[in-house]
Amino acid sequence: MDDRTLPDAAVRRPYRADARRNFDKLLAAARMAFAEQGISAPLEDIARAAGVGIGTLYRNFPTRQALFDAVYVGEVEELCRAAGDVAHLPPWEAFSAWLDRFVSYVGTKRAISEELNRDSEMFRTSRVAMYEAGEPLFTRAQEAGEARRDASFDDVLRMITGIIATGYVSEEQRGRVLGFALDGIRTGED
Repeated sequence: MDDRTLPDAAVRRPYRADARRNFDKLLAAARMAFAEQGISAPLEDIARAAGVGIGTLYRNFPTRQALFDAVYVGEVEELCRAAGDVAHLPPWEAFSAWLDRFVSYVGTKRAISEELNRDSEMFRTSRVAMYEAGEPLFTRAQEAGEARRDASFDDVLRMITGIIATGYVSEEQRGRVLGFALDGIRTGED
């Protein structure tokens, strides 16, 4: 993944190893806090969960919005990295493994969606980077005859996003429903 394709917030990680670790711990704690408590999760709780002081949080993220943006961009970075991590797998396996990571991305995005500025350069650039990472995996599955040719990558992402947005009785049920949707896209056999 080329960092130049991602928004500025994605490359502002501190240079020192200890500061970078704190930055990453804050992002992980914020991601979890926002998923569990919503966007009003106390910043003090996030700092405590990361094992750092509130000053360290504010030094890295001067505003709550900066933290939202960094969490979002961090998710996009991981999603883009995941595409490279699975690229060596057979076509359908690579695409479905990437979609598993996409499901996690959608969950985080939903938790902070009301705070994201969809008209911002950061949001647009992140979306382009995500598509550039995942679409080749889908195209490869289509070219291998394992994914429907009449579906677009955007169609699939919208379908998966809609499925994730629905409430479920359990994670197992959600997994089954996702499996049904993927069966509708897949043309090949195991």
